[in-house]
Amino acid sequence: MKVNLSRNLAAYLERTISERPLVYLNGPRQTGKSWLIHNFNFPKDKNYLSFDSPLILSGAKTNPIGFVESLPPNKLNVIDEVQMAPEIFLPLKSAIDKNRMSGISSGQFLLTGSANLMAIPKLAEALVGRMSIITLYPVSASEYKQTNTNFIERLFKEELIYREYEDYDLVNIIANSTYPELASQAVPLQPTLGFSEYGADERINRVQWFGDYLTTIFQRDIKTISNIRNPENLIRLLSVFTMRVGSQVNNASMSAEVELDINTYNKYKQFLINAFLIYELKPWSKPNRTNIRFSSRAKMFFIDTNLLLYVMQRELRDVYQNDGPTMGHILENFIATEILKNSSSLPDIRLSHFRTYDNKEVDFVIEQYNGDTLGIEVKMNQTLDARDFSGLKVLQNLVGEKFKKGIVLYTGNRIVSFGENMWAVPICYLWR
Repeated sequence: MKVNLSRNLAAYLERTISERPLVYLNGPRQTGKSWLIHNFNFPKDKNYLSFDSPLILSGAKTNPIGFVESLPPNKLNVIDEVQMAPEIFLPLKSAIDKNRMSGISSGQFLLTGSANLMAIPKLAEALVGRMSIITLYPVSASEYKQTNTNFIERLFKEELIYREYEDYDLVNIIANSTYPELASQAVPLQPTLGFSEYGADERINRVQWFGDYLTTIFQRDIKTISNIRNPENLIRLLSVFTMRVGSQVNNASMSAEVELDINTYNKYKQFLINAFLIYELKPWSKPNRTNIRFSSRAKMFFIDTNLLLYVMQRELRDVYQNDGPTMGHILENFIATEILKNSSSLPDIRLSHFRTYDNKEVDFVIEQYNGDTLGIEVKMNQTLDARDFSGLKVLQNLVGEKFKKGIVLYTGNRIVSFGENMWAVPICYLWR
């Protein structure tokens, strides 16, 4: 049975609209941006327009100044798929400045788009200082379970104690922490069957769904955010990236492997980032305060773990049961996406990974604006020992008193202390 899933981002979006003149809500296609717009309470009445309408799009591109001037100043003007008409960006800037002179300083425009802001630099240049950017990602584990908890906030604020949780089906959680159309139904874990093991009346075939999804992006978004001539190379590059998930990417080596010159490779990779198919996790560093050398390479992840499985042509439960090394990479990608989703409503969070040149590493580093720091390691194990915390202890020594917790997320079911501010935490903490 299909249900509508409430989204944790809604309250943050509503608050930001009430404080800022313009909000740009972006994110991957099919993550529920339109649903979110139509199903929560705005600070004031809204005027909704979509550039999916050829008539509205043509009017905006033909007469951008007149289009913007025709929008009612006493309503929140919502413009969907705004990346299709960058001509309106400068008129929007003028309208914001004019309204500000009239005493209207917030809740003027909500723009939505399925392209990363970096893909439309005209928007960033025109509206710098006037815009807040919010990203809606696929459904998180806590949204799927409807516990609506933010585990990053909890880890910063909560005092951990020994606790034992009930067993959980990790495969089911990963399979449903995905795009809303899939997560809100009893979705198939064996996509080649075309029906769900949770109910044969549900008929979403994930192979077809993800194939259609990528086709839409490669045929439509290429025209609006890039000038790539050979989209078939994007699939080839995505396939190669599946073998680098959670690893540091050497771009020169990758471009040679896919037989693209470095400039073409960088353009293709940037499109995959701008279309919210993959993302790079930047390296952590502590400049000018230590003589330790850190890695300068980013790690690569897919925005959605089920999309990763589709490109790999693998079935999740089979990998879980029969291919431990691959499952370890899939689990790390899942945790990466969960961190990304939960941080999207926390604007003062910085994400990175930690690795020294002598291979001391931490999978994820989460820092608040005041320097408070969490380190998170991911282990596809049901038991742990002190060696699993070695990288976290190096990070703890470097950060000092601002280091709040070192966490090893693992597949067991007990929270256990492993020393001062060091904890083994079950993965189910993400949604319980």
